[in-house]
Amino acid sequence: MRVPPLPAIFFALLPGLAFAQIHSYEPNPGKSGIDLGAMSTSVGPCTNFYQYACGEWRAKNPIPPDRARWGRFDELAERNLAVERQILEEASKVSPNRPALDRKIGDFYAACMNEAAIDRKGVAPIARQLDEVNGLTSKDRLGSVLAKLGKVGISGIFRFGASPDFDDASRNIATLDQGGLSLPDRDYYLKTDAASAAIRAKYRQHLTNMFGLLAAARKTPASPDSQAAAVLRIETALAEASMDRAARRNPDARNHPMTVKDLPGLTPDFQWAAFFAGEGAPAFRKVNVGNPEFFKQLAGILDRTSLDDLKTYLTWRVLLDTADTLPKPFVDENFDFFGKTLTGAKEIQPRWKRCVEQTDNALGDALGEKYVQVAFSGPAKAKALELVHEIEKAMGEDIRTASWMTEPTKQQALAKLAAVTNKIGYPDKWRDYSSVTIRRDDFAGNDLRAGEFEHRRNLDKIGKPVDKSEWSMTPPTVNAYYNPPENNINFPAGILQPPFYNPKAADGVNYGAIGIVVGHELTHGFDDQGRRYDGSGNLRDWWTPEDAANFTKRADCIVKEYGGFSPVDGVKLNGELTLGENAADNGGLHLAYAALMNDLAAHTLPKTEDGFTQQQLFFIGYAQIWCQNTTDAEARRRAIVDPHSPGEFRVNGVLQNSTAFKSAFACHDGDPMVSANACRVW
Repeated sequence: MRVPPLPAIFFALLPGLAFAQIHSYEPNPGKSGIDLGAMSTSVGPCTNFYQYACGEWRAKNPIPPDRARWGRFDELAERNLAVERQILEEASKVSPNRPALDRKIGDFYAACMNEAAIDRKGVAPIARQLDEVNGLTSKDRLGSVLAKLGKVGISGIFRFGASPDFDDASRNIATLDQGGLSLPDRDYYLKTDAASAAIRAKYRQHLTNMFGLLAAARKTPASPDSQAAAVLRIETALAEASMDRAARRNPDARNHPMTVKDLPGLTPDFQWAAFFAGEGAPAFRKVNVGNPEFFKQLAGILDRTSLDDLKTYLTWRVLLDTADTLPKPFVDENFDFFGKTLTGAKEIQPRWKRCVEQTDNALGDALGEKYVQVAFSGPAKAKALELVHEIEKAMGEDIRTASWMTEPTKQQALAKLAAVTNKIGYPDKWRDYSSVTIRRDDFAGNDLRAGEFEHRRNLDKIGKPVDKSEWSMTPPTVNAYYNPPENNINFPAGILQPPFYNPKAADGVNYGAIGIVVGHELTHGFDDQGRRYDGSGNLRDWWTPEDAANFTKRADCIVKEYGGFSPVDGVKLNGELTLGENAADNGGLHLAYAALMNDLAAHTLPKTEDGFTQQQLFFIGYAQIWCQNTTDAEARRRAIVDPHSPGEFRVNGVLQNSTAFKSAFACHDGDPMVSANACRVW
């Protein structure tokens, strides 16, 4: 449950993945590389292309009981997971000549797998953190206690860390931002509908259960229900002070540089000096406060909250961030709410899958270094680089010919495009974990020490140049992202495999899969958030007022279009929250298709494979990476918190805007897959 010290400033292709049980589904790859067995050809492509491309796949791939969603990304993640498991099980074998890297990741994994040792230790591994909280004798010491928790990666009332300066992206500065919530979003605390109220009631019961488990484990008296009420009361107040997700999409709303001396003006009675000293942060003067209003309201929250309630809340934060490292009753109770209730998953994942994932979270570069040695294809990296250059060329052409932009803005956009850099596969330099002590019989302690290492590594960046070679995802990750302050696109090794890149597949399929992934990430540099950064990564308005108005008009079309889509009965997508990802999907498809057409003009390729043209294969290849099934509970949760649209609308919502799709499948005006008011920003 541990979260990073600050929100990540990058735009990924999809949210983080968990792992599921291996399915028995066997694809039926045609000569072209598409999955012919996934298709439901009884449905016309111009009627519902998602069902046409994925209907049989969805029918044959029910959601595993340990998952809330199952899709093609998960299939690939599952294959990568099996590779990682093999690496870790081999690395965990004790031998006299075991390499240091193997000892590090192998012993972490072995400690995680040793449930008997974890159960014997009980809550002793977190006793120091619990005692720090219990030793809070006055509110004057709150800053010191929060710092001690933060040093081991346990998040408190707000977030503190390092991030690139919005105004000078070449350097990192200290950053403070809103935080302190345990439910996925502020709306869970504030909405008054029956479904939200029911979740809050179940959350309160979960809190009661967790406090009861802790009291039993420590053999201390407790009032679990009143403790639960105190946590919910404090978190609701923090939610009321928090900025909503859609508003936070505007980076200008999160750029509030000030000096350390200004902080007491926001939260007068909080001991900022003691907090920074306790964190061991380097000396600094400048700090960016992501949401000043939050810290202003925090003053009143702290003032009206009793010391005992603050201690109860911080005790909960310790439990929340360490629950998955504690004995089985804590793990099961944690899953019962955050898994079953919030997402609809029926069973917890097998232990080995959770341990692989936790090793990746704690020692990602160490496991990643072993992973790329056995699982990454050199040709995949070369193909990704080739596609990046082809799609950058297509975007340059698109910018130059855009009728809605004036020449001054075009020149700025082209300069930013020329400055984009890319990272493929894995870091040039692996992270050094030699200072992290890993013990074979101390899983919770290992996790805390790994959290302390990562927190220290982040704080040490304050005042230093931004390292653009650093990655925000580990190599086995099935995802990709664009980083606005660094103006680069990043493709981990984990995604450069089928169905995204298949060296045996037709060009049309690869352009429709990995090509669109590349185009998607590149478009993020020019979406509603990315367009506010210049080529150096600085937050700077380089748009003429006329062009900015034209951009907003085009973006508003997408906001309205996707705001009308319903992933589950009674729920609509948030068009403003999902704008950036929807714009990137539409733009990525447009760019990848343009690159395909350039490729077809330069090479002689078979006109048809498996009965489809290269153009048709492009759209089928795209649709099939988004085949997925989702529980209703998870669909409702994602509609609140996820900036990505569900797979159905990432396919149909995009293709109904595409004239190239209409032409490829000979669709007609009036067909369901042809929009009467097509939207596209890029």
